[in-house]
Formats: sequence, C-alpha cells, structure tokens
Amino acid sequence: MNTGDQVYPPAEDSFLLLRAALREVKPDDRVLEVGTGSGYIAATLMSRAAILVGTDINPHAVVSARARGVEVVRTDLLAGISGPVDLILFNPPYLPTTPGERMDDWLEYALDGGPTGRATIERFVADAGRVLSPFGRVLLLVSSLTGPDEVRELFAREGFVSFVVDEEALDDERLYVFRATRDLCRMWL
Repeated sequence: MNTGDQVYPPAEDSFLLLRAALREVKPDDRVLEVGTGSGYIAATLMSRAAILVGTDINPHAVVSARARGVEVVRTDLLAGISGPVDLILFNPPYLPTTPGERMDDWLEYALDGGPTGRATIERFVADAGRVLSPFGRVLLLVSSLTGPDEVRELFAREGFVSFVVDEEALDDERLYVFRATRDLCRMWL
C-alpha cells in the first residue's frame, strides 16, 4: 500500500477552505488546523500567522504534513491541545457513510462522517470552545449532504453564532465554509 493512498489529497473542499482562510487569518493569529491531512492548507498559511500547528489522527498524514514543514501533533481532533488559539480551521469528514461503505483504512478518517455526515463535526464543535480564545474564530467546511442547518444548530447549542462566508457548487452537492464565533450576547448574560 502506498502511503500517499492513505492521505486525503487537496481537492475542491481544500481549495474552498483555503480561500476563506486566506481572507480570515491575521499576522498575530495562533492558528490550529484540525485534520491537516497533507498539510496543504497549513503550509500555505504558515507565513501569514504568528503560530500555526496542525493535528491529525492519521500517521501517514502527519508524515506528509511534516514533509511540507508543518508542525503537527498526532491526535484525535483537539485531544491534548490546550490553546488558546485564535483561529481553528477544519475540513472534517462530512460524507454520510453507512457501515457497509466503510473502507477500514487510514483514509477513512478523512471521509467517513457517520450516518448523518456529522459524527466528527459534533465531537469537534462540542470541544472547540475549550481551546478557542475569547474572540477566536472557527472556519468549518461542510457539505449540503451534511445538513448545514443542523451544523449551525450544533454551533448554537455550544454558544456560537455561525454564518456562511464562502460556498461553491459541485456536481451533486454544495460546499460551505462556516465562520463561527462565540455568541458575545450570551456570554454577557
């Protein structure tokens, strides 16, 4: 098995998230890319942020991202990360996947979103506030197949406001980049 076959290559969703991130990142930001994969996005942004670190559970992806010069922690989502970070980027596994469709390899971690496409997104959103600075931002890529309204509701339940900052139509789905920040009105109540 070729190690490259076990790492999600940059594709339309990667390019869309990078486009949004290039508009969002600030020179003094501490940036965390969750699920950095090949390191394509992180490597492109390294010179634009004060600190940039990636995480990935896939050991092949960690090797690939490090080869691009990205500092990577091998972990599951945000486990072991203490923060605070100013900007979190995440292109999660968002494809609705039945047990019969599972591939049972490392690439599956980049693709398998569970039955609703939101299994990993739910875990991420529930933990993001723990590492995010008070005025930090999250850029999360989702698909029309994932249920964008349901993702916005996940953010709202965790005390975030979210809205679409970029989108792109593909053949059988539409991709969205959500920007989420803490709901400051709720924080002060």
